[in-house]
Amino acid sequence: MKKVDLLEGSIVRSLTRLALPIMATSLIQMAYNMTDMILIGRVSSNAVAAVGAAGMYLWLANGLAMIPRLGGQVKAAHELGAQNTERAAAYGQAAFHMGALLAVLFTALCILLNGPLIAFFNLSSPSVIADARTYLIIVAAGFAFSFFNQIFTGLFTAMGGSVVVLRATAVGLVGNIILDPLMIFGVGPFPQMGVAGAALATVLAQAIVTVMFLLAARRETALFPHIHLLRASRRQVWKEILKIGLPVSIQSMFFSALSMIIARIISGWGDAAIAAQKVGSQIESISYTTAEGFATALNAFIAQNFGAGKKDRIHKGFRTAIGMMILWSCFTTVLLIAFPAPLVQIFIQGDEQVLQIGVSYLRIMGFSQILMCLEIASSGAFQGLGRPMPPSLVGVIGNAARIPLSILLSATVLGLDGVWWSISISSIAKGTVLFIWFIVILRRYIRADGTRLPTAPARFRPRRSEPRGE
Repeated sequence: MKKVDLLEGSIVRSLTRLALPIMATSLIQMAYNMTDMILIGRVSSNAVAAVGAAGMYLWLANGLAMIPRLGGQVKAAHELGAQNTERAAAYGQAAFHMGALLAVLFTALCILLNGPLIAFFNLSSPSVIADARTYLIIVAAGFAFSFFNQIFTGLFTAMGGSVVVLRATAVGLVGNIILDPLMIFGVGPFPQMGVAGAALATVLAQAIVTVMFLLAARRETALFPHIHLLRASRRQVWKEILKIGLPVSIQSMFFSALSMIIARIISGWGDAAIAAQKVGSQIESISYTTAEGFATALNAFIAQNFGAGKKDRIHKGFRTAIGMMILWSCFTTVLLIAFPAPLVQIFIQGDEQVLQIGVSYLRIMGFSQILMCLEIASSGAFQGLGRPMPPSLVGVIGNAARIPLSILLSATVLGLDGVWWSISISSIAKGTVLFIWFIVILRRYIRADGTRLPTAPARFRPRRSEPRGE
């Protein structure tokens, strides 16, 4: 596997070579959802509303998977930067164990309680409710694939192997594109399954990605041969992963929970509003999934250089990343504000109410794109330094403010647009605070004495009588 050297050479070249495959991967993952949404939109706007409601629990699952994924990625990158391969493998091993446990627990929760979980959204149509429950059950059955894919993504990224992630995800996308129309509309030997077909195609595509990662891991020689999944992980390693991953996971799941409350508020304007918000968020994901992909690259870059004690390289890497994020977010700002109607019409045709609501959503979100992208980049930088708490704190407080702000603004002449403005305003506030906060932390770190990571705790250090990380 050809890896990007994050510790030496041109910063722009290193960061770009790592970031581009990750950003492409993020866009491919976005294409998974868009493919589903475009085809489901051809079924009906009710089907879109059903997937939109059930999809909220997929957000929760992804947030839960952030614990082993991000914790394993950051800690493994720190140790790889410090040339401690065995310790890096110990974090990877624990990440897989933790991911398996969390996937089983959340899968059981979603399948056993699918009725009450969907009832939370107060959907008005019995057919929408039935489709939402079906979608949730099928997708939940494949959560294990999703969790493992995230952990593989984190570990390969920590190694500088983002191209592997791109290839695996691309193969999964091709599978999804092929399976979606076959299973949704019923082609050849496949019966017409509608929403259930979209869910099944998504699960099968995730399984394909897992197989691709397993094949790549067998060929990789630096890290994965040292990971022994059938041996118990050390308690201290779990604690270190939780320390990094848990704050980010809480932030992500809290955001998902708040999004559910927002969705319940939106449902007061009917199922068309739910469908429009789902379509609008899919379109906006062009902006934030790309930014998240770049933030993942920045995370790995900073983490390895932090482990190696290269302060100046961290500073220059962050400045380079911010410049790139500003350019990208300016493009998406223009796209959302100037061309909202053609974008919505890609997904929804023949429903004027959904179109009008979706156009308003995109235009209002367009004003927050620059600072939203700066927030995402700053979060990745904080996590790379092993400081997940600041972005989690800002995220939780900023997202929580959306609820009272939504209620307040939607009670004015703004109506439903008041909900959209509450989301946009909070994104602007979060981006401003977190960007300034990271600059302050970075300056303090650069001026402080000491350049390397602290020595590992004694109980983590392997005994000489046994291989480390086992």
